[in-house]
Amino acid sequence: MASPTDAALVEHPIEEASAGAAVSLARIAESALEVDCGGCGSTVAFAPPDTAGACPFCGARIVAQPESADPLLAPDGVLPFQVDRKRATEAMRAWIRTRWFAPNALKSMARDAGMQGVYLPHWTYDASTHTDYVGERGEHYWETETYTETDSEGRTVERTRQVRRTRWWPASGSVSRDFDDVLVPATRAVSDARLVALAPWDLASAVPFRGEYLSGFRAQRYQLDPLEGMVSARGIMSGVIEHDVRRDIGGDEQRVWSKDTTYSGETFKHLLLPVWLAAYRYDGRVYQTMVNARTGDVVGERPYSIWKIAAAVLCGILLAVAIWWFTREG
Repeated sequence: MASPTDAALVEHPIEEASAGAAVSLARIAESALEVDCGGCGSTVAFAPPDTAGACPFCGARIVAQPESADPLLAPDGVLPFQVDRKRATEAMRAWIRTRWFAPNALKSMARDAGMQGVYLPHWTYDASTHTDYVGERGEHYWETETYTETDSEGRTVERTRQVRRTRWWPASGSVSRDFDDVLVPATRAVSDARLVALAPWDLASAVPFRGEYLSGFRAQRYQLDPLEGMVSARGIMSGVIEHDVRRDIGGDEQRVWSKDTTYSGETFKHLLLPVWLAAYRYDGRVYQTMVNARTGDVVGERPYSIWKIAAAVLCGILLAVAIWWFTREG
C-alpha cells in the first residue's frame, strides 16, 4: 500500500472552482489558528504552541486575538522545508555582506526582525490546448541598391550596397500542446517578480499535504482564487503557444494575425511552497528578504545609503585627481 508521501497529488477539474460549484473546504489543520495583519492585510495560519508574533510579510506586530482557522480550499500538496533556519540565516547574512551601499542599520534590523518559515500559497494548472492560427511567413533576401553621395572632394559619386528585404507569404495551420503544473502565485503580499526570481521549484518532489507540516511554520491563506489564477495561467500558456505558432510558421520572420485556442481537460491544485522570510522597516518603508527553503537561494530588496554612495563617489574623484597629479608631476 502506498504511503501518504508516495500518493499522487489530487488534481481538481476547473469546473469545481466555477461560481456555484461545490468546493471541498477544510481547515488547513485541525488545531490551526489564524490571525489577520492590520498592516498588509495578510491572513496567516499557525499551529500551537506557535504564537502570532510579527507579520512575516510586513514586520508589523500582530496583536489581534487568534481565531480558529476558517475553512478554505485545503492544500493538495506541499514542498516540505529542506533548508533549516541556521542555513537560511547564513545565506541571508552572506547576501547582506554583498550589498555594498546598504546602510549599516540593515544588518541589525534584518537580524532583529528574524527569519520566519512561511508556506506561500500557489495554484498549479494543467491543460490540453489546440490552437488554429493565421499569419504570414517572412523570408529574407538581398538586393543591390544604387545610391549617390558626396565624396571628400565634393564630387557626387554613385555607389552600390546590399540591402536586406523581406518577402511575405500567407501561412495558416494549427499547433497543440499539453501543459503540466503551470505555477501561479496565490499571494499578493510578495511581488510576482520576486517569486519568479526564487525559482526553480522542484514541484515533482511535492507530497500530499498533512496538518503536521504546519508545525513550527506559518502558512498564508491564498489571496487569489482558483479562477483568478486560471486567468494568469492562461496568460502564461498563451506566451508558450505564441512561440509554438511562430516556430510552426517558420521562415526568418513571422506575423501572427489571429489565434483561436481551445482548452480542454483543465485541472488545478493548491500547493504550498516554503520560504524563509524576513521583513523589516527602514525609513518608513517595508523591505523583504526571502530564502528558497528548498535551494537556499536568496532574493531580496534593500535600502540604499546616500552617505555611502556619496563617499564612494568622493573617493573616486579623489583617486582620479591623485592619478592626474602624479602623472602631471612625472
